[in-house]
Amino acid sequence: MLLEVRDLHVEFHTRDGVAKAVNGVGYRVDEGETLAVLGESGSGKSVTAQAIMGILDVPPGRVTGGEVVFQGRDLLTLKEDERRRIRGAEMAMIFQDALSSLNPVLTVGDQLGEMFTVHRGMSRKQARAEAVELMDRVRIPAARERVGQYPHQFSGGMRQRIMIAMALALEPALIIADEPTTALDVTVQAQVMELLAELRREYRMGLVLITHDLGVVADVADRIAVMYAGRIVESAPVHDIYKAPAHPYTRGLLDSIPRLDRKGQELYAIKGLPPNLMSIPPGCAFHPRCPLARDVCRTDEPPLYQVSATRGSACHFWRECLDD
Repeated sequence: MLLEVRDLHVEFHTRDGVAKAVNGVGYRVDEGETLAVLGESGSGKSVTAQAIMGILDVPPGRVTGGEVVFQGRDLLTLKEDERRRIRGAEMAMIFQDALSSLNPVLTVGDQLGEMFTVHRGMSRKQARAEAVELMDRVRIPAARERVGQYPHQFSGGMRQRIMIAMALALEPALIIADEPTTALDVTVQAQVMELLAELRREYRMGLVLITHDLGVVADVADRIAVMYAGRIVESAPVHDIYKAPAHPYTRGLLDSIPRLDRKGQELYAIKGLPPNLMSIPPGCAFHPRCPLARDVCRTDEPPLYQVSATRGSACHFWRECLDD
């Protein structure tokens, strides 16, 4: 086991109250495996990733419970300097907005090379050579000529490749990719996802892929964890999810994907809005939007029922959902 998140809780203390962003999340990632974490904006996907990486804004954010076990160590018990040594070298993160994540006044070569000068003690010349090699590895054309250029001189897809190169620089065991295809066109999205899948196979690294789009993960993920209101509501191998979802929320996400065989029909959308994290509804948090909701859903929070040896669903009526 490479990473295991156990019963993680994260809160944000604001002037308006306490927002419970993550409420008992648990998942695991093995070496060479891709876990896709899905859900609407505000479901807790990115906050969970930030807690794993140790980059939560504190305050207002605060981890209030749980464990994050990475290669046998609970990261939440380590001192900050220990966690800093792990970040980049053993686990790395690809952020969703490459333009704002890259420093506009430094060349991409300097930013890539900094990983090697800080963590490996290389000279600037050696680090620059490593930067060129990394750019070649993520298929940036004319890397030797472009290593001295600035982020704004690259397209959105090329900037995202630079972010991937930065994450790969020290060959970490785990990469967390937070919405890595946001704001990219469909063709570039496919290229970026193909590149991530290829690099994962080459390095045998674990990959946590955070997204709200079920359409981009079908060919790259091994397992899917679906989040809603800070909880995992369904966890299953990727093909099981697409074949027959065991939670109404997962079914709603699948039905929301545009399909060629429904040309001219109105796109499906899940009714209502995600809950306010300062006042999450009692019982099942999804019940105000759920077509299967009954009285028990409004009072009793469903556990993650064991649907099979490899699958769980936090729905009192998961059998009906599977049979639907």
